[in-house]
Amino acid sequence: MAGAIDQARMKFSNIVNSRSYTRFNQSQNPDGESSRVEVKLAADGEEEMDGTELGPVQHDTYTRSSRSMPWNRWRILVWVCGVLVIFCVGLLIGYSVHHKSESAPCPTAVSAIQEVPLNYPPSLDWSDLVTLLNDNLSSKAIEEKLGELSQSDRKAGSFLDNKLADNIHDIFTKLNMDPWVDEHFVKLQFPDRSKPNKVLFGPTNIGSPNGFLAYSETGCKEGRVVYANYGQLSDLETVKNGTYRLSLNGSVVLMRAGKISMAQKVMNAAKMGAIAALIYPDPADYRNISENTDLYGHVHLGSGDPYTPGFPSFNHTQFPPAKSSGLPGILAQTITANMAQAIFEKMGGDDAPDRFKGDFPSYKLGREGDNVTVVVNNNLVDTKIHNVFGVIKGYVDPDRYVVIGAQRDSLSLGYAKSTVGTTLLLELARVFTELKKSGFRPKRSIVFASWTAGDFGNVGVTEWLEGYWASLDRKAFTYISLDGVVTGAGSFRASASPLLHTLLQKTLGKVKSPGSKLSLLQSYGGVLPPLLKTMQMDDGAYPFLAMSGIPSVSFSFVSPPASAEEYFGPILDDKAHLDSLTNKKVVELSVLAAQVAGQMALRLVHDHILRLDVTKYSDVITNHVNAIIQHVDALKNNNVIKTESLSTKWLNAAKSSYSRAAASLNTDIGNTDLNDMEMCRIINNRIMKVEQNFLSPYVSLRDVPFRHIFLGDGWQTTTDLEKYLGDVHENKTSFDIDQVLNKFALLTWTIQGCANDLAGDIWSLDNEI
Repeated sequence: MAGAIDQARMKFSNIVNSRSYTRFNQSQNPDGESSRVEVKLAADGEEEMDGTELGPVQHDTYTRSSRSMPWNRWRILVWVCGVLVIFCVGLLIGYSVHHKSESAPCPTAVSAIQEVPLNYPPSLDWSDLVTLLNDNLSSKAIEEKLGELSQSDRKAGSFLDNKLADNIHDIFTKLNMDPWVDEHFVKLQFPDRSKPNKVLFGPTNIGSPNGFLAYSETGCKEGRVVYANYGQLSDLETVKNGTYRLSLNGSVVLMRAGKISMAQKVMNAAKMGAIAALIYPDPADYRNISENTDLYGHVHLGSGDPYTPGFPSFNHTQFPPAKSSGLPGILAQTITANMAQAIFEKMGGDDAPDRFKGDFPSYKLGREGDNVTVVVNNNLVDTKIHNVFGVIKGYVDPDRYVVIGAQRDSLSLGYAKSTVGTTLLLELARVFTELKKSGFRPKRSIVFASWTAGDFGNVGVTEWLEGYWASLDRKAFTYISLDGVVTGAGSFRASASPLLHTLLQKTLGKVKSPGSKLSLLQSYGGVLPPLLKTMQMDDGAYPFLAMSGIPSVSFSFVSPPASAEEYFGPILDDKAHLDSLTNKKVVELSVLAAQVAGQMALRLVHDHILRLDVTKYSDVITNHVNAIIQHVDALKNNNVIKTESLSTKWLNAAKSSYSRAAASLNTDIGNTDLNDMEMCRIINNRIMKVEQNFLSPYVSLRDVPFRHIFLGDGWQTTTDLEKYLGDVHENKTSFDIDQVLNKFALLTWTIQGCANDLAGDIWSLDNEI
């Protein structure tokens, strides 16, 4: 009440002696939400009120006479009454203004995306929201879009790829999603059709395959052919250091596809001294493809444009001449199964080990004189590519967003690899727009992204991440990949950050299997861990997770055994082939995939607290630290020199610090008033930093792009340290105490730094280490 009286006095004073005035304009939110109060101060002169321009304001003035007029009682009484009336009117006005100013939210510019009222209206109930999502998903719309997008092949940067990008942009525009385009100028490699690649065994021409491996070295090389199974390091070591003792220096290594990526195979062969690599599909691994199927891929053991490592490929940037360390630097070529069999028939030498054998009649390791010539004439082409984006903006934290993405390019038809994902991207964009019209008010934004050049090693994705890393840092909090979400039927697999395991499990527990009362989770065994696999470098979500520290998930309905390797041969990646693998349930499975991705995204933008489970990393850290401790104990038991100074005490302490910080955060969440938006934002900030804090700060992004200490690739990872200690134990390498102590220190402080940041305020940090 005292405040109201003070305001009344102030208004009265302003009325009597005003040189300016204050007005409150209560305006309506464009979406029909709660009002906001707009405070405007009028200066001397002119002012607008409610759209009407006023003339000059006449200020109250008076002239004091040099002689006082006599005052009588009636005059005094009238004057006092007038003052009382004005005071009461001012009191009522002050109270009214004070009441409105308390009830109306203050305008707060949360970000450049959108001004958001703090008095955020309640969104739809979760169960109603899920029902609306499922009801709006249209199998007919998905079927029509699949037919529309599967009619032609789309090589990255081609006319058809750019045309599809324009169509997606138009669709986002019609959905009022404020679309924008991201351009990059990258180097892509394609075969030279006037000078085809070829393979010869001695003077005999084995063939000229149509398939190719992008970013191979070009030229002509001849060397002794050696068969090395899948090209894993263990396979190559068996050939080189086992009972066979075959030299791989200057050799052409023949490998079958599968188990690991083509880039890993070629890099492994290069590390062994090979000059060329040949990769073929063995009928034992690919039952449903013909012997003349061509394979496509790339050899860059990394992602993005390998000629601008660590840099975004913008046209206005001056790039120094550079190559990614992930380029193997040797010739690499895919061949058909028929060509591989022709080579095996001519090879001699020892019989291959049983685990090396597939479905061919003969498998030899090779002998002196079995020379193969590989000719690669690929051309490096400067190409402009386009990523297309649309956004549904949040109402509370519009500067925080979940990204849903799919690649649209393909070296051939790409039905399973890109068409299905692009279809679901557009369908989810439409459905989320309909949800917003029905009253859905996401707290955070949802960005829909159409990538290109995915077949060349996630080039479009990576260049965007490199170009806008400063803008994405601690803003993008989850990535959901739609690439290859349907490659079969009967089983399910997923790769995800541990932060998303709980959300994925609960989502699978809510989505119902068609024609059954069981959930998807129940249909596939009832527990999540058997359905999970480690995310690989060729996964479209991998750059988000391992390079940018953004929790990511990719998943797929697959045919048992869970494998999508048949789609290495894009000539078979068409509608007929996928229909045969799914028993013509592509549309039905696509709807299920949309429900999984859609419900995960909804949870992440609907709830007050982000559904990222930080406790899951406690188990990951514990497993790795325990494995390192076991390796160290084994070395000490074997009396390996200098291991007496090696202590795991501080690494173990950092592990405990993280567990305590994660438990403390859950306690804070339980004690938080979820209507306190500022406190929810503070807690969400702590959650969002976890994945990024597992990117090692001690390595260069340019030299080691996948810096994640648990899920990345390089010397900074826990798996690299574990492997090194294991090799020392098996006498495969010598022990370097300085190297081990350095890795211990860097791992310890990366984990401890994450724990400290998760703990929150500086006075809450765990200093027990």
